[in-house]
Amino acid sequence: MQCEKLSRIVSARVGDPGAITAAAARRVKATSLLGEQGKAMIIAADHPARGANGVGGDPNAMADRSELLDRLCTALERPGVTGVLGTADILEDLLLLGVLDGKSVFGSMNRAGLAGSVFEIDDQFTGYDAETIAAMGFDGGKMLTRIALDDPATPAALSETARAVNELNDRHLIAMVEPFMSAWQDGRIRNDLSTDAVVKSVTIASGLGRRTAYTWLKLPVVAGMERVLASSTLPALLLGGEVTDPEAAFASWGKALKQPTAQGLVVGRSLLYPAGGDVAGAVDKAVSLL
Repeated sequence: MQCEKLSRIVSARVGDPGAITAAAARRVKATSLLGEQGKAMIIAADHPARGANGVGGDPNAMADRSELLDRLCTALERPGVTGVLGTADILEDLLLLGVLDGKSVFGSMNRAGLAGSVFEIDDQFTGYDAETIAAMGFDGGKMLTRIALDDPATPAALSETARAVNELNDRHLIAMVEPFMSAWQDGRIRNDLSTDAVVKSVTIASGLGRRTAYTWLKLPVVAGMERVLASSTLPALLLGGEVTDPEAAFASWGKALKQPTAQGLVVGRSLLYPAGGDVAGAVDKAVSLL
């Protein structure tokens, strides 16, 4: 990132913290969540707040904030990119850089389930809340919801997700729920990506909250996506995850996007840190699937 851009962010944070609220107030909001192509293309960048900084073989790839912001700016400039998902620190940096005009913006809400921790399922809400998302003029909030039948913290996690769903629905803001059936294996949480497990996670997540008019799902692309996407009428965004075979991933995304409830993609690391380093090219290829 150019030193001038970085200096602008730091100077505002030190000398004029109110510039962040002012930037949010003057931001031009998106006219549609789905953009001109009728599908959403959202760039995800909330991994660092959960301590998940690794991409591929580099455990600290996302830990360089200047480089991450530079890659985000490149992605957000590409035609067809409709929005961004992040924690407050990242979204405020992007506001100060003035790159969020015309984009949908989603705040990441629960980040306490740190990657690799013994309390990973006890994923408390340490990020955005619905009140602040509304005050900032954003479009909704996202919550990671891991359902571990062998972990007693799961009911509290489900209850907190339901509360967030209620508070976002009450404000007519999108509640983006990202569910997984998870289990402890060798001291680590593993997400079950079998078709049956993802279907079960969808049916559980779809029933959270007293209203679901503004609830959307954020789902992994797995085998049997026809069954997965047929298990709920809630709009679904497809997540990218960490991609080892880009060609196979793009093909699976394209096939899943043909299902009626699939409304677009939410992809982070595989587009921001693609093999070969061509962020613009990776984003353009993902947009072409829409």
